[in-house]
Amino acid sequence: MVTLLGPTEIRSLAASLDVTPTKKLGQNFVVDANTVRKIVQVAGVDRDDRVVEVGPGLGSLTLAILETGAKVTAVEIDHRLAERLPETAAQHGVPDDALTVVDADALRVTELPGDPSVLVANLPYNVSVPVLLHFMETFPGLERGVVMVQAEVGERLAAPPGSKVYGAPSVKAAWYGPWRLAGTVSRQVFWPVPNVDSVLVAFRRDPEPRGTEEERLLTFRIVDAAFQQRRKMLRQALAGVLGGTSAGATEVLERAGVAPTARGEELSIDDFVRIARAVV
Repeated sequence: MVTLLGPTEIRSLAASLDVTPTKKLGQNFVVDANTVRKIVQVAGVDRDDRVVEVGPGLGSLTLAILETGAKVTAVEIDHRLAERLPETAAQHGVPDDALTVVDADALRVTELPGDPSVLVANLPYNVSVPVLLHFMETFPGLERGVVMVQAEVGERLAAPPGSKVYGAPSVKAAWYGPWRLAGTVSRQVFWPVPNVDSVLVAFRRDPEPRGTEEERLLTFRIVDAAFQQRRKMLRQALAGVLGGTSAGATEVLERAGVAPTARGEELSIDDFVRIARAVV
């Protein structure tokens, strides 16, 4: 039977490793067992799943995932934490073959042992969107997941077209499938207590790819251009990537069935994909 970490043990563990949570790495450790169990429950993890966790830290969420009987691959950039995690897991009743720790920067990982299909993570605030997009692009076997992120980031990831917070991250995430807000998390469950709110965001990958890799890259270039000048009409904002002139952009947009006078915040991922295909 796997047991979880408590607040006192977490602080003791950090002290023994000489680990002080840093803003540079966006570290805020979860010290509440109910919260990590809630994350695992929302993710629907069961004993047959193979899960990847990014930034396991001292192991709070890791142990909650392992408690279900699932296998976990944990990617940790801090060498001290990566080295200690297997020992902590063993002390809490985790079987030897249930946890694999990858000591690496999640943004540079290109292979994952065990071919995980579920992503569950408490993501550092400063790299959450780049890490998510990297994992979705690099590991097509990831079918679903739940991540805890800064509220502002989560709201943007799950935002629909027309929303005030809808932007490039919203569209790029939608390339892979639907994302939704799946719960809020109190600041008080973290150590140290952050000065921002957190939310849970759930995603599920579409059964079939939305397009080719070439189409994805072009679509993302168009998305970036549209939101870099989000107040401008698309015929102006996209001139640089659609022929070099406003007239050239207008021609492509009309071919795609998108109004040249529209703005990026009005378009869905499907609209952006049609523009990219109209270029080709």
